[in-house]
Amino acid sequence: MVMSSIECITSPSRIVTPETFTDEELMRLDGKTALITGSTSGIGLGIARSLARRGANIVLNGFGDVEGSIEQIAALGVKVGYHGADMSKKDDIAQLIDYVQSEFGGTDILVNNAGIQHVARIKDFPDDEWDRVIAINMSAAFHTTKLALPGMIEKDWGRIINIASAHGLVASAGKAAYVTAKHGVVGLTKTTALDEDVVRTGVTVNAICPGWVLTPLVQKQIDDLAERQGISLDQARQDLLGEKQPSLQFVTTEQLGGLAVFLCSSSGDNMRGSIISMDGGWTAQ
Repeated sequence: MVMSSIECITSPSRIVTPETFTDEELMRLDGKTALITGSTSGIGLGIARSLARRGANIVLNGFGDVEGSIEQIAALGVKVGYHGADMSKKDDIAQLIDYVQSEFGGTDILVNNAGIQHVARIKDFPDDEWDRVIAINMSAAFHTTKLALPGMIEKDWGRIINIASAHGLVASAGKAAYVTAKHGVVGLTKTTALDEDVVRTGVTVNAICPGWVLTPLVQKQIDDLAERQGISLDQARQDLLGEKQPSLQFVTTEQLGGLAVFLCSSSGDNMRGSIISMDGGWTAQ
């Protein structure tokens, strides 16, 4: 396990009234700590960058380019840490939340992003792959939420953002475990937002449902499609987008990060149990 933390330099605090806040200040997250699971690449790292640019301290997690991810976030001038919890293991998740508490004083913003994929027909779907996809994509979000919520409720402020998927709203053949898990994340989001311990506090719970984002996970699907059909990678990309996403454009991690910043701001105080699609028109069809 690798851990790293770099202290941030903050500007002196000043007393302001709500009327004196600028739009920029309303989006500031100075002093907050954001834990983003599955954040050493792709969507998670993009959201981590966006939150860090607004002043949030960041705890990364994942199995990608750990040192490179830490350097990217540290360069934005915030405190950054890393914990290598395996999100399929409940005990590892507990250690992750304990690490954030001991090193950062608790989790203010939780982004449940960790995810894996396996594609197969139902009759061929390996039982162990089903269990892994459900554990990492859905059960992990429950465990992190359960452990982080008490601290948020005590502070009367918190943000939980679950990264679901267009597949949390509609299905695709061959993705039984992934679609099931993402539908479960949507249900968990709504239920948690309405929980009697949560709904009248300063804690909000929402989900973002991206369409195709050019992450390593999606690139692998493009590579597999190109190999399977004997076509170029460019053609495979267009075929993948054309099948689902009318805009024929990948959603970017920067766009998703901007939405996460909005949900964390005071402008998002009454976004509760919202399931927000950013999918190039996929689920509007």
